[in-house]
Amino acid sequence: MPLRPTIPAPSRPPLRPRRRGVLALIALAMCAACWLAAAGPVRADTIPVKAAELRIDEGEVLLNAEFDLSLNPTLEDALEKGIPLYFDLEFELTRGRWYWLDEKVAQTTTVYRISYNALTRQYRVASGLLTQTFNSLDEVERFIGRVTSRPVAAADVLAKGDKYDAAVRLRLDVNQLPKPFQVNALASREWTLASDWQRWTFTP
Repeated sequence: MPLRPTIPAPSRPPLRPRRRGVLALIALAMCAACWLAAAGPVRADTIPVKAAELRIDEGEVLLNAEFDLSLNPTLEDALEKGIPLYFDLEFELTRGRWYWLDEKVAQTTTVYRISYNALTRQYRVASGLLTQTFNSLDEVERFIGRVTSRPVAAADVLAKGDKYDAAVRLRLDVNQLPKPFQVNALASREWTLASDWQRWTFTP
């Protein structure tokens, strides 16, 4: 019998460079997800909350709070190397409604920027238009951790005799860190420092 000619199988076209790049990114993302899952959830260092209260004075709702803020050696070292740290003081005031979602009466965020000057060996804390300098990190921690008579709402937005739910917390804002340190914050508890939400009821 005459031999039949063999027809070569069609060759697969090479992947386009753009497609190869997309596949590489997908593989990298899957590897990162598997690594984070295997490592387990990262627990943040906790900032203890000592006290929190509201009072009304001269037409304003004022917040008093005290946090036991203490930076770990990793954060101290970052400051000394010129990396500023940002802390957010977050406050919420809501009123429950049985017929709908809770009413958000007030919501404020105070941002503290901490930096270190190696020449003067002083720490600087900036918050809005306010800037103060300190000779030690202990002074910085006490300054940020003590909230005294901070206005959070106008008193006339509250109904006298109604019950309100207040909540406050202090946390390191890792989104303000340089990009390489944001990656470290995902996998290291030394870069995640925050208090739990401190909640209480307030009746004007």
